[in-house]
Amino acid sequence: MDSKKMKTELEKRLAKENRSFSFDREKDQLRIEDAGTGKGITITLPGIIAKYQEQKEKAIDEVVYYVEEGLEAMNGDIHFSGKEKNIIPVIRSTSFPSESQEGVSFLYDDHTAETRIYYALDLGNTYRLIDEALISKEGWERERIKETALFNVRSLSTALKEDHVAGNTFYFLNKNDGYDASRILNEAFLKEMKQKLEGDMAVAVPHQDVLIIADIKNETGYDVLAQMAMSFFASGRVPITALSFLYENGELEPIFILGKNKKK
Repeated sequence: MDSKKMKTELEKRLAKENRSFSFDREKDQLRIEDAGTGKGITITLPGIIAKYQEQKEKAIDEVVYYVEEGLEAMNGDIHFSGKEKNIIPVIRSTSFPSESQEGVSFLYDDHTAETRIYYALDLGNTYRLIDEALISKEGWERERIKETALFNVRSLSTALKEDHVAGNTFYFLNKNDGYDASRILNEAFLKEMKQKLEGDMAVAVPHQDVLIIADIKNETGYDVLAQMAMSFFASGRVPITALSFLYENGELEPIFILGKNKKK
């Protein structure tokens, strides 16, 4: 499917009375806007076409779902009050935009050299990243939002599945609730895992819907983890980073080269 056909298909599926479409040929991007608010979502077609080659209709269904949910989230009357438990941190790559498409800065903090912490208000089927406009409207202190989010992440399930490869153990957290990678911010959980593991503890958040914790006991373990992280990163809906991290003394340090940069 080429860009023209994909554009036509998406316009057909997303058409509504109060919506307008604009297409940037140079960037190969389609923007869907709510005519009433002027707010909208811009999607880049080549990435969707690439997914379509593998997943066919599922790729289009996914885009339509997220655009619908995203536009609904933008237009809803959103409040923090009474929804304190729905404020949750989300992990994103450092290349993720620091402001919305309307030019309003998101609330975020540095996490590692590869990752940032953004803050979201969960709305049920979707969530809205918290930006300065929402903070100003609600009159909350930024620190209160951050503290609330980090408190809430501790209440998310940490049930793990495990796999064994070449004498190493790999644990996977994959609840598909949009916050799997966020569990990397649950400090008590990481410390508990560190005590439980026998070898080096490595952690990976290749995309938003998975957290991998590895009990590395030999060089092969680092290679396997690197391959896993790269594979997950390439297939994720919201990719974060293909790099893994060593967890030591409560700190996360990127592992840059397959098994070569680990501490002795």
